Amino acid sequence: MEALPFYHGAISRETCEIRLGEAGKDGSYLIRDSESVPGAFCLCVLSNNLVYTYRLQQNNGGSWAAETAPGQQKRLFRKVKNLISAFEKPDQGIAIPLLYPVTVQNQHMSQTQ
Repeated sequence: MEALPFYHGAISRETCEIRLGEAGKDGSYLIRDSESVPGAFCLCVLSNNLVYTYRLQQNNGGSWAAETAPGQQKRLFRKVKNLISAFEKPDQGIAIPLLYPVTVQNQHMSQTQ
């Protein structure tokens, strides 16, 4: 996970909301560690000034899945980047397609300016 530029690590939900709010565009997203489920991650995306959070978990076989809207079939992905690519398309069971990654590098740049 650390190799993904939009993985922010162990930041709080509040910090996540601030970072996505600063990005300011619907479809901005990042991944952070889950605060409530050890070993899980959260895919967070901005839509209409709200942050939607989807838990990402890896199963025993090594495949990744995201919790999506009820009624959506659970899809498994070998890599997180494949999951992200799938959710860049509309109608995948999340609030809005993933459009603008909020990278850690961009975050550090905006804090120093």
